[in-house]
Amino acid sequence: MVSTVARVVNYIKKHLVGKTLAVVKAEHDENVFGKVGTSAAEVEKALTGKKVLDAKQQGKYFCCKFHLLIRSRIVMASPPHPLFHFGMAGWWKIRNEETAYYKPTKPEKSVWPPKYWKIQLETAEDPKSEHAFVDFRRFGRVRLVDCAGDDMRKVSPLKGNGPDPVIDKDILTEEWLVEKLQSKKIPVKALLLDQANISGIGNWVGDEIHPEQYSNTLTPAQMKQLHTSMQYVCSTAVELLAESDKFPETWLFKHRWGKGKRDDPKKLPNGAKIEFLTVGGRTSAVVPSVQKKTGKVAGDVVRAADEGDRDLQDQKGQKQNTKSLNGAKALAGTEGKESQPAETSQSRKRKAKDNSKEIVEDRNGDSIADTGRENDIPSKRQKSQPKGTANGGSSTHVSTSSVKKGAQASKAGKANPDSKIKEPTQSEAKPSIDNKKSDGSRRQPVRVSSRRS
Repeated sequence: MVSTVARVVNYIKKHLVGKTLAVVKAEHDENVFGKVGTSAAEVEKALTGKKVLDAKQQGKYFCCKFHLLIRSRIVMASPPHPLFHFGMAGWWKIRNEETAYYKPTKPEKSVWPPKYWKIQLETAEDPKSEHAFVDFRRFGRVRLVDCAGDDMRKVSPLKGNGPDPVIDKDILTEEWLVEKLQSKKIPVKALLLDQANISGIGNWVGDEIHPEQYSNTLTPAQMKQLHTSMQYVCSTAVELLAESDKFPETWLFKHRWGKGKRDDPKKLPNGAKIEFLTVGGRTSAVVPSVQKKTGKVAGDVVRAADEGDRDLQDQKGQKQNTKSLNGAKALAGTEGKESQPAETSQSRKRKAKDNSKEIVEDRNGDSIADTGRENDIPSKRQKSQPKGTANGGSSTHVSTSSVKKGAQASKAGKANPDSKIKEPTQSEAKPSIDNKKSDGSRRQPVRVSSRRS
């Protein structure tokens, strides 16, 4: 946020500008230094022995302008200059000076160097001033920009950022903002948070208008109000050096915190409810009774798209079902008749189970009644045995009382083909019909499905 950076720049101008850096220490962190193409060693070399001439900011960045001192005399300008970005949790600390813009819930111990330090600076002049850049979440960045100090906004990364609402008021005019809003079709909150559009707008500042509404659907009155509010909020926050205790009580900022606390429902002093949305990857606070929608918002578009996708899927599903039913009719030769339900895995299992309940019927039509047991069928091993084996050739079928044993024996035979299958004895089998034909040959059993056509 532009106001927190302004606070740090204020302290640097007060305690560091005009002084020489006698000691520079940097603790290398691949995220903080390496991801932007520098290293702790390079930072130490570039800053040691230099005098700080100025400190400036653009949006969420701030930089220090240095000159090299030789024998206590300024002889030449000496880039590179350090460029800092705080990220989510970076901060600038000064020994024996409280720089925080909020009061911590727990008093911090006075320890130096502070925890999570990335850079330490110590001035040569008395009284000495000691500074440290800290970042426990490691989203901050420290760059070295190799150009003249006055040209830093003309080179990357600053040249890719939009105008600052406080220091670039001559650029960020109402006409400029209207053109920017109308040129894009994205949620207005996402547009405001994108630093390529405007530098320094933080999450809570972007809640002034309904955050989901598309930027190109705002009315002229809304766009004018947005420009006025943005200039007012940013300028006021910078003047107060981000000390939120001094912010006006009418700001949503004073009431938006504490999301999710059951014993602390979020409401304005007048009782208006505060709701929370995620827009542009950040949590947004909305007061529905005040922040009215005047056009389609991102949430409505997403919901409409989802419903359209579901309708399309239903149509495709109906077409696929129609094709499947027509194909089934053609195969069954029943076109024009009422179609049968599509066969499912469960129906196939039931069908297989029913087919397993078979009976053994001889060729004269004599049969053995089905007992209803799934395994009461002759095994393949039994059917393939030659005459006169296993049961002495006395019968070519087995009774229903011994079929289950035959099935179990069949499974054992598959596991070990060389093993012999134990056949039921004559005493175990029930009397059966005569299995001999008139010419003395034996009848062969046939397997008939219990589901007769």
